[in-house]
Amino acid sequence: MKINSLFTFIVLIFLLFSIATPSGVPGQSRGQAVERRGWGYFFVGVGGTSENSIAFINAGGGAEGLFYKGFGIGAEIGSITPVNNGGGTIGLASVNVIGHFNRSGKVDPFVTGGASLAFRSGWAGGGNFGGGVHWWVKNRLGLRFEFRDHIFSTDAGHFYIFRMGVSFR
Repeated sequence: MKINSLFTFIVLIFLLFSIATPSGVPGQSRGQAVERRGWGYFFVGVGGTSENSIAFINAGGGAEGLFYKGFGIGAEIGSITPVNNGGGTIGLASVNVIGHFNRSGKVDPFVTGGASLAFRSGWAGGGNFGGGVHWWVKNRLGLRFEFRDHIFSTDAGHFYIFRMGVSFR
């Protein structure tokens, strides 16, 4: 996938979620809690594999939209680059179901899980699960801390990733 196609895909996801989710409630004052229903995010992280102990850096972006009592869907795309650069960069995409537990609060814990796709010259399908917390420092800006485990049926096994990012609405 070329970098222009990747950028276009990420922008389209953000636009879709920003159009499909309301940004606020008319007549709401600044002191009231805001129920967040959709946002985008960028992240960076570090991780490793279970099978061959390769350390890597993970970077990417995604979007989430909530549709029923804190539950919704999300999609993200990014890359995994080995620290020693011995294996080359791998693309990583996922589509997930998400559950948020305090979407109107300043601290919003969440869990997520779904399907993963790793790609470079070929592709491998798998799944992922994880969780973390959003810390909304402002109404439209937050920090995201997360652990994610991508599981593939190939020789790579598990990709354990600790990520930190910025969320925005």
